[in-house]
Amino acid sequence: MSSENTLDDEDTFKILIATDIHLGYLEKDAIRCNDSYNTLDEILKCAKTKQVDFILLGGDLFHDNKPSRRCLHTCITMLRRYCMGDTPIHFDILSDQNVNFNTTEFPWVNYQDENLNISIPAFSIHGNHDDPTGAEGLCALDLLSASGLVNHFGHSHSVEKIEISPILMQKGKTKLALYGLGSIPDERLYRMFVNNQVTMLRPKEDQDEWFNLFTIHQNRSKHGPTNYIPEQFLDDFLDLVVWGHEHECLIAPTRNEQQLFYVTQPGSSVATSLSPGEATKKHIGLLRVKGRKMNLEKIPLKTVRQFFIQDVVLADYQDQFTPDTPQVIKKVEDLCYAKVTEMLEEAERERLGCPLTPEKPLIRLRVDYSGGFEVFSTSRFSQKFVERVANPKDIIHFLRRREQKEDIKDEVNVDYGKLLKTTAVEGLRVEDLVKQYFEATEQTVQLSLLTEKGMGKAIQEFVDKDEKDAIEELITYQLEKTQRHLQARGVTTEQDIDTEIRLFRDSKKNTTEEENEIKEAINRAKALRLERGDEPVDPDLSRELALDSDEDSVPFPASTRGRGRGGRGRGGRGRGRGATPSEPKPAGRSRSQKSSATTQSRSIMQAFQAPSQKSSRTSATSNADVEMIIDDSDEDIPVTKASRPPPRPASSSSSFTKYSSQSQSQSSKGIAFDDSDDDDEDDPFKGPSRSRR
Repeated sequence: MSSENTLDDEDTFKILIATDIHLGYLEKDAIRCNDSYNTLDEILKCAKTKQVDFILLGGDLFHDNKPSRRCLHTCITMLRRYCMGDTPIHFDILSDQNVNFNTTEFPWVNYQDENLNISIPAFSIHGNHDDPTGAEGLCALDLLSASGLVNHFGHSHSVEKIEISPILMQKGKTKLALYGLGSIPDERLYRMFVNNQVTMLRPKEDQDEWFNLFTIHQNRSKHGPTNYIPEQFLDDFLDLVVWGHEHECLIAPTRNEQQLFYVTQPGSSVATSLSPGEATKKHIGLLRVKGRKMNLEKIPLKTVRQFFIQDVVLADYQDQFTPDTPQVIKKVEDLCYAKVTEMLEEAERERLGCPLTPEKPLIRLRVDYSGGFEVFSTSRFSQKFVERVANPKDIIHFLRRREQKEDIKDEVNVDYGKLLKTTAVEGLRVEDLVKQYFEATEQTVQLSLLTEKGMGKAIQEFVDKDEKDAIEELITYQLEKTQRHLQARGVTTEQDIDTEIRLFRDSKKNTTEEENEIKEAINRAKALRLERGDEPVDPDLSRELALDSDEDSVPFPASTRGRGRGGRGRGGRGRGRGATPSEPKPAGRSRSQKSSATTQSRSIMQAFQAPSQKSSRTSATSNADVEMIIDDSDEDIPVTKASRPPPRPASSSSSFTKYSSQSQSQSSKGIAFDDSDDDDEDDPFKGPSRSRR
């Protein structure tokens, strides 16, 4: 390619994609306090330099559910600096914005607000770290949304049924349908997909002309039977899925051969755990969409702190020492010193010519001392590298392979460390530990009145959000309900009481009733705290939160610390969709209850088709397979930015059809991508790469 400008014409969307920025991570650390802020500044500066149409964030913009004042102040300052200006916006919103932005009293895109001057709109879903909480269901993104700096979308208010309505955009001849779904506890969302309770709405007419882009923030790797979202659950009409929450950078789009869409996983922008997935080079993506074709350019981040990790198995060095070798501890320490020095030298070589890269790298050496070896003092060892590494306190991590205990006699002799598989320790969350504990113990010490899920959620609220009364209120609430149940049943004997309690508890497991009980208990704890006038203490930001989810493939864990990824409850708060604006917005329509096909109502839901009325994608291939001709003209097309465009007449984009979450299309798709950094081809929008199955 001769110039980047030849790729960008009046029909091409330019979208900067990034996920898991975790702003504010370790902001109290003396060395790493500015890492997340520097990287966000680089991302926003890149968006302005590349002159993108908008920024798409895949969740976890903030690391804490309650960001500090410094964190919010820095974020607002940077968004104002880079996203505000007089640069005209070249695309329009065609969908009902009262539905798309239903968490604010200003339900329209920020660049159409007559009181704001936005040059680069930012669209973001929320993640599990910055999820909505409290009776009002608000999160930090809602603060940015109310101030007009970020467009928060993808928030579902229901815990029983989800309908994802896209933001319909058009630039020139290109039509883009942007779908988003904020973080939901994986087990709950998994169950909703299985029960066909997740519906994605599509434009009723001209469905094959839309490029369908979906942003999601869930587990992609399997952490348990239902603790992830399989790609096969997503609808097959999608063209590209931007997957957040996973921290390993796998930004090159991979094709799902079953559903025929592509998935890009940008990964985190800052290393929040010392695990192998975080050691991959960090990138963001510049996505270009023209018609039904796309091109993805990988952009390496230069401000990210270097991270190197190695594994050492002492049993593999029998030619140098054994557990019986004299001064074996000294020899092991010398070996570790040599390994750390090698990684520091490699970091120094890579940092040459990159002035934006922080000087001190992150170093992690995982030492497996199985086979009778002894450990040495990690504190004394770390003193040798205090001035050279960014994490001197945890350079060395000792671990030992353990065999699972076969026979557990009683609760007193339980070795909880041996109950945990070494490949999954770093991926466990609080509720997982609670569940494993009670499942592994004998029947006599298992829960009979409370549920493992409820106890796990209460403990997680206590740990993650400092709700001190969560556990006590859960116990009190479930005890009261059980007592009322026994009174209603008229049970009197001790044996019958025990039996009835267990039956009553088992009947609530994995049901909506159990989730409602947990939610009610947590709300009671919050109300009790507010009555006392207490404010939750901010958690110590210096603790390591392992967020990477690729640990299932690691031979042994990097740490025994929790991942801090708790599935936080978020929906069912009964909030409205915001006040109606004082003057009509583009394509503004109110949303109503679903009605039958014969009803003559003029609401949006009346235009929905039945889920079975899915159009074949065969016709799409005829359009998508046609080679697109890129306009190489350098002439600028004057486009003026209106503060708020006049309402558009009813068009095909204003009516939707429901699309079942478990559908499959056997037709081919004409989507192409290119993640190559080389400009050796004439057309960056490659020809169709999907064939009929």
